[in-house]
Amino acid sequence: MNKQKIGWIGLGNMGIPMAKNLLKANYEVTVYNRTKEKEKELIKLGATSAASPQELIEKCDVVFTMLTNDDAVKEVYLNETGLLSKPKPNKLIINMSTISPETSRDIAEISSIQQMEFLEAPVSGSVKPAQDGTLIILVGGSAENYEKAKPLFDVLGKSSILLGEIGLGSSAKLAINYFLALNIQGLAETVLFAERNGVSRENMLTIVNEGACGNGITNIKTPSLLSNQYPAAFSLKYLNKDLNLAKDQGLDSPLFHPLFHSFQKAQNDGLGEEDVMAIIKSL
Repeated sequence: MNKQKIGWIGLGNMGIPMAKNLLKANYEVTVYNRTKEKEKELIKLGATSAASPQELIEKCDVVFTMLTNDDAVKEVYLNETGLLSKPKPNKLIINMSTISPETSRDIAEISSIQQMEFLEAPVSGSVKPAQDGTLIILVGGSAENYEKAKPLFDVLGKSSILLGEIGLGSSAKLAINYFLALNIQGLAETVLFAERNGVSRENMLTIVNEGACGNGITNIKTPSLLSNQYPAAFSLKYLNKDLNLAKDQGLDSPLFHPLFHSFQKAQNDGLGEEDVMAIIKSL
């Protein structure tokens, strides 16, 4: 067994496979999730359950959080039984949720007051990379804490990048998700334009993927486009949330505003629970 005891909070589509990979690497893992049903799969694999974030951090050396948004992070960290409700000297908390840089900096400041260490480490990649341990991890925080966490990051991802101070990991995540949204919107518009002019979806996707314009995301989304089925690898509502965060951070480029309104419309059309590629249905 590895010496570090790991805590994991947040067992959604990403959190479960990531926690599984730590168990597979022989780490002792304690989990907490508000919906206890989601803990069962990991408990069968050897994890233990905690009754609250506070109880979890008492048992663990390093705690990961993978939650949906800023409000969920604040709830888990700051409520009366939260991770930061009592001083826990030298414990390391790593937030992998996509949140605003301001929230990340606020959490880091409160962690320091409570004599605890904090890293932000949002990820680039969705469910399949989470399952395969091939995420790209975007880290903000001290070099010392990064070195403590790196063996764990090596289990969860194919690479981790220390970008600098707290806030830069969140900023990098918002930037890459903006680029993701541009890719998704561009692919959908291209396919629709081709179809309206008599080129089959299958042929157009072959042209895209076999040429210089093809990339990882166009290849990944091709099966969904061909089947016209969009089970969520990364829900459209979460990308819409990230575009809102980027807007709040001052993203004001020529392509951003029509893109932002397009994803807002798709969510208003009831597509928020489907995969980001379901934008094509709204278009």
